[in-house]
Amino acid sequence: MQAIVHDKYGPPEVLEYRQTDKPTALAGEVLIRVRAASVNPYDWHFLRGTPGFIRLFIGLTKPKVKSLGADVAGVIEATGAGVTRFKPGDEVFGVCKGAFAEYACAKETELTLKPEGLSFDQAASAPMAGITALQGLRDSGRVQAGQRVLINGASGGVGTFAVQIGKWLGAQVTGVCSTRNVALVQSIGADKVIDYTLQDFTDSGDEYDVIFDLVGNRALKEILRALRPRGTFVGCGGGGPEKGSMELLGSMLGRLAIAPFKKQKLTGVFAKINSADLDVLGDLLQSGKIRPVLDRSYPMSGVAEAMRYVESCHARGKVTIAVG
Repeated sequence: MQAIVHDKYGPPEVLEYRQTDKPTALAGEVLIRVRAASVNPYDWHFLRGTPGFIRLFIGLTKPKVKSLGADVAGVIEATGAGVTRFKPGDEVFGVCKGAFAEYACAKETELTLKPEGLSFDQAASAPMAGITALQGLRDSGRVQAGQRVLINGASGGVGTFAVQIGKWLGAQVTGVCSTRNVALVQSIGADKVIDYTLQDFTDSGDEYDVIFDLVGNRALKEILRALRPRGTFVGCGGGGPEKGSMELLGSMLGRLAIAPFKKQKLTGVFAKINSADLDVLGDLLQSGKIRPVLDRSYPMSGVAEAMRYVESCHARGKVTIAVG
């Protein structure tokens, strides 16, 4: 089969499009004929081996796993021992190992059925970004109906899902984005949109119950000015590959250090993919309560170009990969 692989860490130029062995589903897994995938910051971290401490887990000098891609949508080709939820021919979406390939294996517990009427591209755009938004707002932020929620980075992959999920949870949602994305963020349901080139949300006098920061471009003390005294700050990554390991680690440790001394709750989110939340996401997509925002699609041979575009941090919504 054809797949995108990398034998060493580095920029997108180290990616190769070449023939590899077709994988075999292990117990509890299914083999998927991939129809579409999507690109996430998760992928560039594994490609570049950054922040540096993740190499303790993925390979110190070179990657232990050469394949890339997590978000997937496709058709089940075969099932491993013990799989009961799916059968060959089922159309599914979720996460897998090595989605940038013609075939990939996924755990049964990290998939759900693709909603009818949703394209494979749309389905592939949703898992990591949608689950991050859902868990960030519902679980970390504990958003309640009527609360005021601000999404910093509302036009990106996670941000476009977060605006819509915030509305589904009953919040009054304010999105922060650049001038060119104001109309987009309005179109997906934001009650108010702040153009950061014209207005500083941290110095406007407005306060929010929950701030979901997907950009990481402001000092925490600045952001807390816009957070109500008992509000919740939820941090989630931010920045491109140029953001160093120490900067990311320092930001996280800084929040942990001051959290005990604040009435405001300082927390974060790292998506935990599970079938129950994928089912929630699938229901929301099926009902039209949320819709994927797709920026552009690339062929599998164009994954390197897609990665460069996502790394630029200027994508509007999600970038997908058409596989089959």
